[in-house]
Amino acid sequence: QVQLVESGGGLVQAGGSLRLSCAVSGSTFAIKNMAWYRQAPGKQRELVAGIRIGDITNYAESVLGRFTISRDNAKNTVYLRMNNLKPEDTAVYYCNVQGWFGHEDYWGQGTQVTVSS
Repeated sequence: QVQLVESGGGLVQAGGSLRLSCAVSGSTFAIKNMAWYRQAPGKQRELVAGIRIGDITNYAESVLGRFTISRDNAKNTVYLRMNNLKPEDTAVYYCNVQGWFGHEDYWGQGTQVTVSS
């Protein structure tokens, strides 16, 4: 059974940094895409950053220049380095991984990030 375990969330002051990690275990499929999403209270879940095969990355405009996504394929782990955090970054952050087939789409349980002003 595929499991995604996230870690690294917490409470930080504005301007601070955090690094989120998401480790994939139990996978019997080749991971193609890895991504981080977030959902703030009362808002829809939104894509924060994604990384595809070949380390091709994309970011939400609101985090461009502040967040960096990376992956370690040997460890089946995706990271999100978040710098210069702002109160509007407060949300539950979820990792998502996809394989090469449509049914291979998995989510983590979420990790809370709270940025105080």
